[in-house]
Amino acid sequence: MDDHTQPTAYLLVDGENIDATLGTSILSRRPESHERPRWDRLLHFTRERWGGSPRGLFFLNASSGMPMSFVQALKAIGYLPVPLSGPPEEKIVDIAIQRTLQAMADRDGDVMLVSHDGDFLEDIEPLLGTDRRVGVIAFAEFRNSGFTQLMDQGLEFFDLEYDVRAFTSPLPRIRVIPIDEFDPTPFL
Repeated sequence: MDDHTQPTAYLLVDGENIDATLGTSILSRRPESHERPRWDRLLHFTRERWGGSPRGLFFLNASSGMPMSFVQALKAIGYLPVPLSGPPEEKIVDIAIQRTLQAMADRDGDVMLVSHDGDFLEDIEPLLGTDRRVGVIAFAEFRNSGFTQLMDQGLEFFDLEYDVRAFTSPLPRIRVIPIDEFDPTPFL
């Protein structure tokens, strides 16, 4: 099957959620640019894992201005930036991703969500149990526990660091290691 006959995979990126988790829960400080995910690797991973040509939608809160250099960088690597604005008390990125997930119910295509946020559970669940593949990319130890329950319904999960390899150097994470994956070398 060639790229023209495969359904599109939609890669929906909640960059603020990933950045906040990385800074607050892993680094305990604001990440520097070299410590952030290489966003192009998520597109590559989705393409390699599911085939076709993924359509990357990167949702941004641009209420205080358009981050032009970041938007240009996203476009250069193949994303369609989705800059949004709204009142500060509203989670505008979440609202936009929820609406996008809801719209996916009427479209063909696989869905890969990049977020830890449980706000998306209600909108992901109806996409499961169909011919489409649905996945979540996040840090396993910080993803909302509701995603784990959806894995029984077919939700796939991929770790941002270990599966996607989105970082240029190892992060200071402590994770539960399945014994089949245990290698003592890094601990020695």
